[in-house]
Amino acid sequence: MKEQIVSQIFIGSTLRSNTAALQNLPRHFFVPPLTCPATLPLVRQRLEYWIVWLWVKIVGLLPRPLARAKCIVFALTVYLVHRRLRRVGMRNLALAFPEMPRRQRRSILRAEFVSLGRQLAEFCLFPRYTRENVGHVVVYDGFENFERAYTQGKGVLFLTGHLGGWELSAFAHSLQGYPLSIVMRSVDNPYVDRMIQRYRTMHGNRTVDKDDFVRGLLAAMRAGETVGILMDTNMTPPQGVFVDFFGIPAYTASGLARIALRTDAAVVPGFTVWDSSLRKYRLHFDPAVELVRTGDDQADIIANTAKFTRIIEDYVRRYPDQWLWVHRRWKTRPEGEQPLY
Repeated sequence: MKEQIVSQIFIGSTLRSNTAALQNLPRHFFVPPLTCPATLPLVRQRLEYWIVWLWVKIVGLLPRPLARAKCIVFALTVYLVHRRLRRVGMRNLALAFPEMPRRQRRSILRAEFVSLGRQLAEFCLFPRYTRENVGHVVVYDGFENFERAYTQGKGVLFLTGHLGGWELSAFAHSLQGYPLSIVMRSVDNPYVDRMIQRYRTMHGNRTVDKDDFVRGLLAAMRAGETVGILMDTNMTPPQGVFVDFFGIPAYTASGLARIALRTDAAVVPGFTVWDSSLRKYRLHFDPAVELVRTGDDQADIIANTAKFTRIIEDYVRRYPDQWLWVHRRWKTRPEGEQPLY
């Protein structure tokens, strides 16, 4: 649960609702009562929502530099007090970079929290961004690669991961007139989840729940749409296949490969990374991936999933301080192997 909160860029943990205070909320943010009895978990969910709502609104009113500073301080505070997340992050870094000095791993992990804090601030500022000013936050790099794939009309599968400003990827792209669907797991708190969805879908984006993954993707590809998929998290059987990630078997979602092979949609890698020299994010698109097609469906699914994972690994190696190391990426193990955590 705690890892899920972090993977939602702290939005579900920083920002929560008091039942009495709900009556004073603006109508747009009123939380309707659920049909279940008023139990302690329900009160807690509303309290969480109120804290989340208040945090987002306060940060969203600040000047951008101050909003970033506030969220980075918060993220670094989480880094300091959350021993379990630090332990998971250091373990992952040791698995990925066994030759790296411990001090360097610790520096990368700390920088990851700075990256998370920076992105949290941008999320809170979403309502202020328009097509005219979003270029001050995100710039394109390799847009022609996306455009070439999009004009083919068979749909685009946007291959990405929890790197840099992944929430900005879809948001900025929709502001430029290219809304897309995003496949992701809902936040456990339904009130917080609704708020996050409102922010993500302000400019035409829509979300596809992981439980409706295949049907949602097939419909989108038939319509020639774009779907963003973060495929760098641990899966549980039978939702994936084992492929190497940093030389270690990692159970990885195979749905993207299955859909691409079935629909002939273009798979375009896209990552939004922080450029410290520009003080902006770069939304970088690579050329569409050439799929492996041997005629053996299962072998092709594994081969292409491995190929996609190598692309993600390459980006993580280039920007190690911007990836989500606190997620237990290698939690699911092949039968007979000992746990890594």
